[in-house]
Amino acid sequence: MMRMEELALVSKAFQSAWFSALFLVALLPNPAPAQQSQQSLKNLFEEARRALLAHDYIKAEQGFREVLRIDPQSVGGYANLGVVYMRTGRYDLAIEALKRAKKLAPRIAGLDLNLGLAYYHKEDFAQAIPAFARVLRFNSEHPQARYLLGISYFMEGDYERTVSTLEPLSKGEKTNLDFLFQMGVAYAKLNRIEDSTRTFEQMIRLGGDTAQMHLLLGVAYLDFEQFARAQKELEKAVALDPKLPFAHYNLGVAYQHLEKLDQATAEFKQEMSISPDEPWSYENLGMVYLRHRDAGHALEMFGRALRINPQLPNALDGIGKAYLEQDRPAEAVAYLQRAVALQPDSAKVHFQLGQAYLKSGRREKGQKEIAEAEHLQALARKNMEASVAGKVPVPTVRGAEP
Repeated sequence: MMRMEELALVSKAFQSAWFSALFLVALLPNPAPAQQSQQSLKNLFEEARRALLAHDYIKAEQGFREVLRIDPQSVGGYANLGVVYMRTGRYDLAIEALKRAKKLAPRIAGLDLNLGLAYYHKEDFAQAIPAFARVLRFNSEHPQARYLLGISYFMEGDYERTVSTLEPLSKGEKTNLDFLFQMGVAYAKLNRIEDSTRTFEQMIRLGGDTAQMHLLLGVAYLDFEQFARAQKELEKAVALDPKLPFAHYNLGVAYQHLEKLDQATAEFKQEMSISPDEPWSYENLGMVYLRHRDAGHALEMFGRALRINPQLPNALDGIGKAYLEQDRPAEAVAYLQRAVALQPDSAKVHFQLGQAYLKSGRREKGQKEIAEAEHLQALARKNMEASVAGKVPVPTVRGAEP
């Protein structure tokens, strides 16, 4: 099964063709305070807006900040400042500015669209969903909001809502490989095998013999646990485009499942050279080193993954295992406690923490954690997480500037 946190990766690997521009709330400023004429404030606003349209984000930010200094109730000032922040990758600031605009003007649907986009780019899909849903309540025919809402449901693993949201777009998206991939996977997750087969066949007809096509198919096969077929597709992907992001990673995952650990190691290292700022290859290579009982190199890899993203439960769990192999249970406990906090429903992490407590002499806590692990395993054995999984990038917002 694909881990959702791995799926939630924004990458430039796949550029889609969605030509619906990022909404710009081009509102005029509110009436000016007495000491500043309304016309001069309007001119200041328009100058900042022209800078935004010209991609001069420094000047645009300065202008809209000045508008808000003069008129703190300017909806347009906050809305367009939010766009500036989004365009420059400062999504938390964008969300804050857009929320202020929405508080002042709650009925403007475009604010919800931009707010959803900010959460989407931040990869906070749970928060993006209600924002896009509000746009659709205002306009059920809004295609971009529907598309992004469907993707957000997909990234959250809600396949029923993925299908119900995206199916109305099927006719217009019948040549969109990303769309077909998501729908094919969602249908398969819902055991709609005929629909899934039909969708993947359409994807194959369109995709042809391209690296992207083989990568998408390889990831789908990984998700369905058909590892030999995944290996075949992913080997084709790297042969056609050796620098395609995520291709070497996913091929490494396939090798890992097939117990070809030397090949997996080589692929993870190759992916590191292509995507050094993504944590997944470091994390999975750490798992390979643990299999080889090489705790020192495993700690190095897990540490590199956590420096990129400190909230990786599998890397934290891996460090705990490595410390246990080195007979350092107290240090193992510290990392495994963090892993449990991030994945409280994971039986394997509770069990590992229980082992660490026992080895550190904390018998009561150890027995409690092991009992919790057994309880969780009994409740959700079939849903136990896989230790490794494939991933694809989040589809980009087509035509919209980030």
